[in-house]
Amino acid sequence: MPNLHLKTVKNPSCSAPFHDFIDKSVSKCYHLSMAKVSSFYKKISLLRERYYESATSKESLLSLISEAEVAEQVYNSNAIENSTLTLEETEKILLQIDLDRYISERDLFEAKNLARVVSYINKKAKEQELNIDTILSLHKMLLSNIRDDVAGRFRADNEWVRVGSYIAIDPKKITANIEKMLARYYANSNENIIRRIAMLHLTVEHIHPFIDGNGRIGRVINNYLLIREGFVPINIKFIDREKYYEAFREFDKKNSTAIMEDIVGKAIMNSYHKRLAYLEGATIMTLGDYAKKYKLSHSNLLNKANRQTIEAFLEKGVWKIGVRR
Repeated sequence: MPNLHLKTVKNPSCSAPFHDFIDKSVSKCYHLSMAKVSSFYKKISLLRERYYESATSKESLLSLISEAEVAEQVYNSNAIENSTLTLEETEKILLQIDLDRYISERDLFEAKNLARVVSYINKKAKEQELNIDTILSLHKMLLSNIRDDVAGRFRADNEWVRVGSYIAIDPKKITANIEKMLARYYANSNENIIRRIAMLHLTVEHIHPFIDGNGRIGRVINNYLLIREGFVPINIKFIDREKYYEAFREFDKKNSTAIMEDIVGKAIMNSYHKRLAYLEGATIMTLGDYAKKYKLSHSNLLNKANRQTIEAFLEKGVWKIGVRR
């Protein structure tokens, strides 16, 4: 890469200076109301308990669920970064089926590489604590054959990046800031997982440690840590992209993690709802069919599904629900 004083990277999710937030006291951050976080966490704790009870001796079913989710994880994460691939096209690429249109080599490798990373962390996270070496290794896998010149390393001394309307932190400070971010995450192990993941995700994106792949590797890190701590992985959906971007803007302007906590909490519940529907042998129906069968308002059910106040889950862009007998 040529020596540049400034490299511009388009990222609409961030719009104000980071001001080395990681060095500020966490107490200055305005969180989602304690009542709401506690409600989320209580529900997640109950779902998690049910999940472990239901998962006994069903490893093969859990593997199938994880494998089936890879394409969705890849599609959503890449779409958030402006990939034009559809979910169907992503599935075909991963199954090595020819597409009906031309796609760039970058699109092809972005799909294949991220799928490889997603599958890899499902096992690796249980074996290895997340550290800088692990993050760099995952990044190298992600950008292999795409940007080999920057894959697997943080921004170097001359590699400044613009993120929205602000310039990300000095490359010389990246390693120290990532170390502090991880130390804070592990030190706050008594805090609930929703807040910890939200804070870490917002922080790593503001540090913007890489030239390319920051968003995708950030979402991979979320799931690495969730799996590591015995939770289920989450899938931040492309359809929620505007709210996701708003979470970064809120963090920029107010140092608040409220919106990201809401996103993470609902995503964890969504993931548990899906797995429990399969593990508990429920009859899985679309929310539309469920509304017709039980003569309920479809729009009201969709509203509840989006708020995760019913055990509905989004699968391949369709809201579904498990009906227990």
